[in-house]
Amino acid sequence: MSKYIIIALFISLITSCESKKVNIENTEDKPSESIVELTDAQLKNSEITIGKIEQRNISSLIKVNGKIEVPPQNMVSVSVPMGGYLKSTKLLAGMHVTKGEVIATMEDQQYIQLQQDYLMAKAHFGSIELEYNRQKELNQSKASSDKVFQNAQTEYLSQYILQKSLEEKLELIGINPSNLNENTISRYINITSPINGFVSEVKQNIGKYVPPTDVLFELVNPEDIHLTLTIFEKDLDKFSIGQKIFAYNNSNPIKKYNCEIILIGKDVTPERTVQVQSHFEQYDKSLIPGMYMNAEVEVSTNNAFVIPNEGIVRFEGKQYVFTQTNKNKFEMQQVTTQNSELGFTQITFADSTAMREKFFVIKGAYTLLMKMKNQEEEE
Repeated sequence: MSKYIIIALFISLITSCESKKVNIENTEDKPSESIVELTDAQLKNSEITIGKIEQRNISSLIKVNGKIEVPPQNMVSVSVPMGGYLKSTKLLAGMHVTKGEVIATMEDQQYIQLQQDYLMAKAHFGSIELEYNRQKELNQSKASSDKVFQNAQTEYLSQYILQKSLEEKLELIGINPSNLNENTISRYINITSPINGFVSEVKQNIGKYVPPTDVLFELVNPEDIHLTLTIFEKDLDKFSIGQKIFAYNNSNPIKKYNCEIILIGKDVTPERTVQVQSHFEQYDKSLIPGMYMNAEVEVSTNNAFVIPNEGIVRFEGKQYVFTQTNKNKFEMQQVTTQNSELGFTQITFADSTAMREKFFVIKGAYTLLMKMKNQEEEE
């Protein structure tokens, strides 16, 4: 009985060993899924180029959002210091205006009264000035008392001050006192544009009385427009005054506008952002205040490992490169890609200790990927 048991155990042991041997052989014969091998002819006829990766300076870009704004000194609210009725205007929002151009006409009886007061004060001043000069001469020759001269002097100065103050009021509403006489008194005054720019908003209609505190028009000079960028607090140390940025809008992302950072805000908002002001190097009429823009900011330069873009393949949502294991064999390895510039992309490996010694496929990586996929299908 024991003889048969020993024979059975021996047969079972031999069968198990043979099975393991077959499994080992099958494992050794089956190629790795990340390995691809070419024949000498395939390698010669392909456009594959082998080389080492290099270290070079490559810029890092941060994408931010912004909005075109106009500085306060380039925005003008037009009003009438004395108030009045809006007689006429042809302005519409968006119209271009030139500095000194008549943009509206106002009328009111107080304009007439002011002109009348000035002309009467001017006429009265003439006679007072003559009396003052006469009393001055008499006082110098002691033919007149000091008291009489002082009274004449006081009246002269009072009338002079009155005339000058009325002149300033006339100039405030756009009337030149030098051109005013009894024949040029008018109930109208003209409102002129103080800047070159365009009309942002028309706030009043014809026939309405406009008090001095109300605004007639909003004007904007767009030649000094700024791009206000919103920067997250964590990225703030990467920005500096004088730094160059490239702005574009969604309607035409190909066209880039060169800008320069001129001011960095000192306050952090509750959303942990900071406002950064940048200036367009060249004014473009297509850029309108209030327009949203995107911007790419070159924030740093790193001495990083880079590989030509033709040496990187994308497969199943991940990035890979091929390293040469021997003359005709290549292994696909996953990498992390970062910044790209001038046809090169920064890469990092999980294990980057031997990056300098390895040879990489720097051109034609997709040829190997196609070969590897065909190889898997044939198997």
